[in-house]
Order: sequence, then C-alpha cells, then structure tokens
Amino acid sequence: MASNETQDMGNCTTETFKRQFYPITYLIIFVWGSLGNGLSIYVFLQTYKKSSSVNVFMLNLAISDLLFTSTLPFRADYYFRGSNWIFGDLTCRIMSYSLYVNMYTSIYFLTVLSVVRFLATVHPFRLLHVTSFRTAWILCGIIWLFIMIASGMLLKRGSEPKGELISCLDLDPKKINNLLIMNYVALVVGFLLPFFTLTISYLLIIRVLSKVKLSELGLRASHRKAMITIIITLIIFLLCFLPYHSLRTLHLVTWDEKVCGDGLHKAVVITLALAAANTCFNPFLYYFAGENFKDKLRAVFRKEHLQRATTKCSSPVCAWLKTETRV
Repeated sequence: MASNETQDMGNCTTETFKRQFYPITYLIIFVWGSLGNGLSIYVFLQTYKKSSSVNVFMLNLAISDLLFTSTLPFRADYYFRGSNWIFGDLTCRIMSYSLYVNMYTSIYFLTVLSVVRFLATVHPFRLLHVTSFRTAWILCGIIWLFIMIASGMLLKRGSEPKGELISCLDLDPKKINNLLIMNYVALVVGFLLPFFTLTISYLLIIRVLSKVKLSELGLRASHRKAMITIIITLIIFLLCFLPYHSLRTLHLVTWDEKVCGDGLHKAVVITLALAAANTCFNPFLYYFAGENFKDKLRAVFRKEHLQRATTKCSSPVCAWLKTETRV
C-alpha cells in the first residue's frame, strides 16, 4: 500500500522532488494539524460530561489526527536526508502503519458522523438509540479495532539497507502483487464503501429538505448542521482522499521498475500530502458543525482570560469579581 514511493533511476527527478516537497509540506501539516486538533481535543474534554454522540465521533477523529501528526517530523526528516532512515526498524514500521490507520479511521469516523447526523435529522425520536452517547463510543471502538487489525500487516515490513542508505516507506518491487491486492481491498472497503454511503446520505437529506417545511427553529438548526457536516465531509473526501486513492491505484497498476513515470510519481507524492492534510481540515468541521463547539471554544478562551486577569488582582473589588464570575 505504500504506493507513494518510487525508485531512483536514470533521469527520474522524483526523489529530488520528494526531498524538496515532503519536508516543508509535512512540517506545515504538523504545526497546523497539531494546534487545530490539540485545541479541539481540549475543548471537547472541557465539556465531556455534556457531550453528544456527534462530539464523541469528533473527539475520536481529533485524537486520530493528533496521533498521526506526531509522526510527521520523522517523515520530514527521512525525506530531508534523501530517503535515509535513522530512527530504527520499529519506528519505521510504525510510520506506514500510522498513516493508514489515520486515513481509514478518519474516513470511517467522518462517514459515521455524517450518517448519524442524517438519521438524527430525519428520524430524531425513532432512532434515539442509534444516536446515543453509549452507542457512539461502541461504534468508535469497533472502528478503531477494525482498522488497526486490518492495517496490522503493514507492521511486518520495516527499514532495509539500500546501498549506503537505510530505506523506509519505499515500494518493494518484490511484493508488487501483494500490494495490488491490499490496494484493491483498501480501495473498496476503506474508501468506495464509505464514499458511496456519504453520497447517498447527502442525496437523501437533500430530498428530505426539499419536501419538509420546518417551522421550529431547533429543527431548522439541526437540518442545517446535518447539511454542513455532510458538505464539509464531502469536500474532504473529494480533496484529500479521492485523488490519492485514484492515483495510488493507477500507479500500482502501471508500475514498472524499468520505467520512470516521473509525472505520475510526482502526482502521487502530491496526493499523498493532500491525504495527510485531512488532519488540517477536520478542525473546520468541528467549528462549523460541532454541537455548540463555537460557544465552548469562546467559553474556554473567556475562562482563561478571566483567570489570568483575576490572578493579577488582590483588591476587595477583584475578590468580589471572582465571586460574581463563578456565579
């Protein structure tokens, strides 16, 4: 499945391109993704006792993204050194594993989140058990377990000597047939099935909104959040996941170690970076579609600001202000 890698041969400039493109791109994603998802997790945990099932899925998605972004400095260093791995065999195995665990847990969390939003909007009372807090955690546990087990085979291959360098994350020409089989399984189960589910949910909710006239503000808000959730998720799928899965499949099907294929290889490099960048786009989903996320975020900043302001003041007036703030 590590189809972003190519061999350095003849007039190929892909290795040079990767050395120039990956380090800066991965570091940008690392900073942006760490800040966005770290802050999101903090906001979710601050109000965990009042969380809804929607925020449970978003919390798990943010945790997955934060775990993945922590691996990006290692990837950036590898390509900065000209595809030379210095962090040991076990760490190398974890790098490929973490990429695909993040990618497919993200895909499934986004899909389930959209479906739950849709079900809660169309049948808010009939399907309360489906959208419950407990059910949300059970579904998250199933997704984590399924993806981690399914990706376990990626832990079998670690770093390998390649001349004077130590190779990691590279396509192994001896296992191209196995990689093709793994790619097709991941393509169908990991991407196409969730993508079609998401598309059907979008079409159904459009149909519902076109037929129903809502008079209650609360119901209107729930429909709007469902639409926002599905639209942002579709954008992430189309921008981050669709190009990568399409070009990864094309790359593996047409791959020939005797042919450079510079253009396609560079395109796969770019789409892999886009797939990793989903960690940067997900916080926008939390902000615009999370349950009271905007209010919670403002409350967190307001609380921090008041705490800093009141700790600097020891007069009777400030003591009274602290009491009023707690009330």
